Amino acid sequence: MKSFWKLALLALFSLSLFGCGSLGTRSDEGAASVEEPSAAQGTGGEAESGYGAETQGLSQGEGLAGSALGGPESPLSQRILYFDFDSASVREADREVLAAHADYLIKHPMSRVTLEGHADERGSREYNIGLGDRRAQAVKRMLEFMGVNPAQISTVSYGEEKPAVAGHDESAWSLNRRVEIVYAGQ
Repeated sequence: MKSFWKLALLALFSLSLFGCGSLGTRSDEGAASVEEPSAAQGTGGEAESGYGAETQGLSQGEGLAGSALGGPESPLSQRILYFDFDSASVREADREVLAAHADYLIKHPMSRVTLEGHADERGSREYNIGLGDRRAQAVKRMLEFMGVNPAQISTVSYGEEKPAVAGHDESAWSLNRRVEIVYAGQ
């Protein structure tokens, strides 16, 4: 939910930057005064005399970088990959999600991701740091194999230090064995 609000604020900020055109001129007091439209203005709202609104923004097919990432129906909204016990193999079911992330990263070469590897509480601290790293590296290799520039990807392992769920049973452990895909700035 926290990333949703960050994304919403980013979208509002971006829209305010793109939509900050002026239809008037500044008066001495600093307030904007609106110019009257010309009589030569066509019925479609287009200015035939050179006066009129000039639009800027996103062309058709473009979107804000965050909007594709935040849509709940988009495979990009899934950013957690789960792993079997003591395994660093990416599940077959997660490969489609990884392909969607790879496609997004290829189309947005300025985007960056951090792959955060995690493990459950079983095993020593050192072993779990290594296991979290192997999981993050496995996801990184798959993204690179799909064509993502390695410079767009960084990895970190938290081992058992940042559990998603507190608990000491399989239902908690299965949610803690994961790699989180974190886009820069979110």
